[in-house]
Amino acid sequence: MSKALWTSTEAALATDGDVKSDWSAVGVSIDTRSLDLGDLFVALIGDNSDGHKHVKDALAKGAAAAMVSGPCDGVSDEGLLVVEDTLSGLQALGHAARARTDAKIVAVTGSVGKTSTKDALRTILEAQGRTHGSVASYNNHWGVPLTLARMPADTEWGVFEIGMNHANEITPLSQMVQPDVAIITTVEPVHLANFENVEGIADAKAEIFDGLKPDGTAILNADNSHFDRLRLRAQAAGAGNVISFGASDKADARLERVALHPSCSCISASICGQAITYKLGIPGKHHVMNSLAILAAVHALGADLALAGMTLATLNAPKGRGERHIVHDGDRQFVVVDESYNANPASMRAAIATLGAAEVEGAGRRVAVLGDMLELGEDEALMHQGLAGPLADAGIDQVYACGPLMKNLYEDLPAACKAGYAEGSEALLEQLASQLGDGDVVMVKGSLGSRMGLIVDGLLALHSDDDVPSGAGD
Repeated sequence: MSKALWTSTEAALATDGDVKSDWSAVGVSIDTRSLDLGDLFVALIGDNSDGHKHVKDALAKGAAAAMVSGPCDGVSDEGLLVVEDTLSGLQALGHAARARTDAKIVAVTGSVGKTSTKDALRTILEAQGRTHGSVASYNNHWGVPLTLARMPADTEWGVFEIGMNHANEITPLSQMVQPDVAIITTVEPVHLANFENVEGIADAKAEIFDGLKPDGTAILNADNSHFDRLRLRAQAAGAGNVISFGASDKADARLERVALHPSCSCISASICGQAITYKLGIPGKHHVMNSLAILAAVHALGADLALAGMTLATLNAPKGRGERHIVHDGDRQFVVVDESYNANPASMRAAIATLGAAEVEGAGRRVAVLGDMLELGEDEALMHQGLAGPLADAGIDQVYACGPLMKNLYEDLPAACKAGYAEGSEALLEQLASQLGDGDVVMVKGSLGSRMGLIVDGLLALHSDDDVPSGAGD
């Protein structure tokens, strides 16, 4: 039987709640669809749903108990932890989980690369000790406390992603996580619809230092124009050490040499004075730069740097963030690069550059399928048009565009590379599916709201060769 994560007494004490019976939970869940036997189900109230309506179902599926803010129809009080507010209760559980562990914690934020950096660091530390971290992109006001509440007391390493759309969102989350190490991958014009300028975004990202442990370590991108602004914020917050990373000669975690390949990169670097050569299993210069931040964090934690370098070779791109698929459809075979999870100008440029470095076979083409980038503010049209240069520099053969914002780019492209445009992803899929040829490499990217994942799913559905699985990227 799994070790208890929370007993009824511990949970009631942490949340100032009431319980009528003794129970112990081995996990914490907010969704009955993914609930595991023995979980504590937290009945959160959202804009479009109320978890209290699912308490009976959760208990029937084997939940140890349910955290609620009042009576639930058809449910005995025996299985309930009653609190004043369930979100506040979950946050209190997160605070209690952090207070009871001696784990060394890393928190990651940034305009681009948060999730891939977090996932890579978690994989590295899992090879070196008991490690806990956020799943998917659980980086908001409920995702962070949920991840904390799920953390066993004997955890040695913790890795948390913290995100934001507005100012003052990161501070309470960082104060809850209390990281020993805080990473800001980069600052770019993302969510500009909610900020006056990029400096405002930098200040919002710097809120991650508000919860940094006294004399903790801040890890910052030396190549980013906001480095000095972020460094001063980190030092003002009490950071005992600031580690810079990048290609700059002055960076503490410094890129010395790199060989970029279609499916990986080979890197030589100096990490705070220690030379290391390693292979990175995910292609792309942007991932190379973030690997320096990852190794800087390993150094700051006192973990094994050489083992970390070996682990980086085993990494694969997460779903929607560069995952590669080979599709066999009759007489044609093509590669789909799934970048459909999200997009902003910086990540678009990085993905386009990576596509430009991809190897094609025979008469194959490098094909970019681009959807709208959302929340960019009043300059959104110009930011879409600004992708024309990177597309030309990367030697992209064909461009398909999807959505009213991306139309601004499409209309500015040379006729030779215009392949198709549609207002919605469904219509664009119909054009694309019939026009791809043997040997093509097609990269699909856009903000989540542009529904570019539908195009990826449609292309993968064309796969017809059972002997070669579509997930077998090269």
